Amino acid sequence: MGRNLTQSGLLSFMTVTASSGSPRVSPQLYDTLPLSSVRQAEQQDRFPDGGELDTLITFFRSGNDRLDAARLLASNAESIVARAANRIFVGGTPLSFLEEPLSTGEVAATDATPLAADQVAFQDSVRTFTGTESGNTSGNFISRLLQGSDDGDVRVVLPTGFTAISVAKYGPGNMRKSVRDLGWFLRYVGYALVAGDPSILAVNTRGLRDVLEKGCSLVATNVALQEMRAAAAALLRERPEARRLAIECFDVLLKELAIATPSTRQKLGSAVRQGLQLPAIYALAAETAQRFEMRPGLSGAEKAEVVRAAYRQVFERDIAKGYSQTPCAVEASQLVQGKLSMREFIRALGKSKEYRTQFYGPFVNSRVVELAYRHFLGRGISSLEEFRKAFSIVSNQGLNGLVDVLINGAEYAQTFGEETVPYLRDLGEEAQESAGWGSNRRLFRFSAPFESAPQYVTLYASYRQPLGDQHVYGGGNDPIGNQYGAIFPSATASVSTRPAPFGYDTRRLLVSNGLAQPGQMDSPQFRGSRPRRLGPTVVRLQQIATGGNSVPRRGGQPSIRGTESSTQAVIKAVYVQVLGNTGYSGERVESAENRLENGDINLREFIRQVACSNPFRRRYWDGLYITKAIEVMHRRLLGRPTFGRWEIDALFDTAARKGFYGVVDALISSKEFSDCFGDDTVPYERFITPKDLTVRRAPGLCREVKVEKLTDTTLRQRPDPIRNNKFFGTGDLTTRNLKPVGSIPSLWSANVSNATPSAQWTNLMRSRGAQSTSGTSPFASPISRTIGSSTPNTSEARLRAALATGEPDGYRFRGGLPAPAMLRRPADESELRQVIDATYQQLLNRVPLENQRMLVAESKLRDGQIDLDEFVEAVALGEDFQERLYCMAPLRAATAASLALLGRASTPSETSRFLRIRFESGQPAAVSEVLAQRSESKEPSSVPSLDGMNTQPGVPQETITRTASLYRGPAGMSPPPRKAL
Repeated sequence: MGRNLTQSGLLSFMTVTASSGSPRVSPQLYDTLPLSSVRQAEQQDRFPDGGELDTLITFFRSGNDRLDAARLLASNAESIVARAANRIFVGGTPLSFLEEPLSTGEVAATDATPLAADQVAFQDSVRTFTGTESGNTSGNFISRLLQGSDDGDVRVVLPTGFTAISVAKYGPGNMRKSVRDLGWFLRYVGYALVAGDPSILAVNTRGLRDVLEKGCSLVATNVALQEMRAAAAALLRERPEARRLAIECFDVLLKELAIATPSTRQKLGSAVRQGLQLPAIYALAAETAQRFEMRPGLSGAEKAEVVRAAYRQVFERDIAKGYSQTPCAVEASQLVQGKLSMREFIRALGKSKEYRTQFYGPFVNSRVVELAYRHFLGRGISSLEEFRKAFSIVSNQGLNGLVDVLINGAEYAQTFGEETVPYLRDLGEEAQESAGWGSNRRLFRFSAPFESAPQYVTLYASYRQPLGDQHVYGGGNDPIGNQYGAIFPSATASVSTRPAPFGYDTRRLLVSNGLAQPGQMDSPQFRGSRPRRLGPTVVRLQQIATGGNSVPRRGGQPSIRGTESSTQAVIKAVYVQVLGNTGYSGERVESAENRLENGDINLREFIRQVACSNPFRRRYWDGLYITKAIEVMHRRLLGRPTFGRWEIDALFDTAARKGFYGVVDALISSKEFSDCFGDDTVPYERFITPKDLTVRRAPGLCREVKVEKLTDTTLRQRPDPIRNNKFFGTGDLTTRNLKPVGSIPSLWSANVSNATPSAQWTNLMRSRGAQSTSGTSPFASPISRTIGSSTPNTSEARLRAALATGEPDGYRFRGGLPAPAMLRRPADESELRQVIDATYQQLLNRVPLENQRMLVAESKLRDGQIDLDEFVEAVALGEDFQERLYCMAPLRAATAASLALLGRASTPSETSRFLRIRFESGQPAAVSEVLAQRSESKEPSSVPSLDGMNTQPGVPQETITRTASLYRGPAGMSPPPRKAL
């Protein structure tokens, strides 16, 4: 689409060679009289007026005359070109350098004696033309004078510095090119006659001045065109209208060659936009949008038309005519009176109730941003960074803030100014970016307001992900892996057909179809690998050298024949592999079969004959796009899908130069075919795609359903469960998924007598959760006396000391959670890398790619300029973590921030404080508050980690329980987002 003019680091995230894919777009390459007549009516959303209809009527009525004039020029093309060439070349016969005949309507005399080939070549070499008007010089002086006055407008004027060119010095190569170019000029004049508009000449001639000045003489080209104009005018003397149009066409050629090559249209780049160039001929050939400007000198009707154009741009239809709605009527009146600029009127329309109802309320913020760029800037979104900026504006400031930012920007002022109505900057207006090509096509359609799903954010985000398992030119080019035919998925109904930015340095990963160690791609081992026993069946043609036993020797060479049964089996295998079936009646190449059976051709040549047959071409070439045809032919003839762009592009060139048969010969004559199959092996499927492997997997075993053995599903009363009447107190431990263990040996044992303890001792045991029966405890100190002895206070004091704990840390010994990563200086690179990756894993739930890492903060951490806490703060305030929170609901965002930075779920008060700060000062300020709370509760220079079930002072048990419910994955990983957040 254009050449990149910026070297921004932000654009490195998204390659400029990526294409979002779309149906093929075929813009109009030149203008015609009917198109130019109805274009203005179409852009103004009205019916053609009387003058435009009269122009169309005149065009169609004069159609036969213009066609006859074009045929007359085509039939006399050689004489016209010869007259021009004889005028500018001397010392030879210029027309003898013509490679192909120019005339299409000349009919040779049938009564002449046929000549031999050498006589025809000699006659063509000495043929010369003197012009058609040389024979019309008869008549008196008055008639010749009148004819001369008729040709006065096409009189040849020799420019200053013209000198005839010597044929010998000019050279045969340059002569062939010059005569060919003169024929092209005349051919395009015929095209312009048929179209009724000379724009096709301006499009194809603009910029040729520099080429002609370097390659030949521009002055000589001017003289040759004047001679051709005079010759064409003489031929069309009896058709005044066609003569006038032909002269006008030649005048356009002379005018375009006289001016210098125009400069390209520059599309300035920025940190988030790609800078591009658009050649002037593309802008000249495109259907440019009509400009509507509000100027003081316009009439009332013209000003009303400008106001309606503003309605059509902002609301995508003429709501004043179709729905009798006039939004911002007061502002429209001020605009007509000159009290308000068009820029401010567009701003008022964007903030109106009608626009808010139609393009803001029904859509999510992502789609609102996309539609706003179309309405106010006339283009789509250029990059993901641009989308993020606009999305944050519409999220924080609403629709009014987004409208103000777009209209107050420098881009709007530079493109539209103060008085111009915004227009769609489509093909021809400026260079289009390939990254958003398909999304722009869908955004510029009339049905864009009816599509609520955002497109740009998902598209640009997919460019930053690893390349998908699909065809390099789009998933829609991968055929379904069946035996017969070529069936492709729909490129519009399936999202998986979206193309990926594959380059020449990438290739697809294919699955070996039972080959024994295929090795590196395009290596001898790769090409010579053979299938294992469980792989595809290899069919070879087993030929027998008879030598003269059963068949006599012919010409001194031993005859070769194959057994009838084996040959027919091989022929059937060829048809199944190449055509997809054994061949219907009339599709088999019987002559090639007979030659194969007789030993006249080898199996490789027979495969070539089948691939070049009409059934193969009808199935896999005629009805398919070139990319799909190459893919399916590659699978049929070489037994594998294509690897990458370099392989497909080489076949593109072959198809353009040699056509269908050239592609077949290139595949069968390739080195890979020779090494893999040779001259005696039928091609077989060597590699498949992972998608084909998934589709072909056999389903699970489906057993026969026996109705008589089905379980009775009649509803009955369920039995009551067995109730456990055992008492559980608050201090009892609940057995979880732990293996039962025996008694733990301790340093002491308490022998409890059968005597009933006192009430004070019983209350103490119940408060501590101890058993009233005899047993041992690992937490007590040695007690040698019996309970109920003469010193109960001493025993009670010892037991209290044994059971006393500073904090309820009963869950701190859980072995599933690893120790938090710490950064201790000095640290080597491996330790730093481990700490950095652990920080990314905790906050982002993944380790980012190299182009998404915070390289500046990592460098400062390695150099010791910042500590680990400051690095955690940089990641938390970074774009990726902030975007992760932006994608969540407010309550989920508050919980996720606390879970990532504090290692636990947030309390209700912390959630309220986070939401209040986020609403007042923005999300980064709320995250900074959580970081400040972390610095007070966590150890310095430690990576944030999940605390699990660890109890903490001031944290209620409900928060710890909620943390456990949110945490589901392996220890040390952030929980996945779910509804509980």
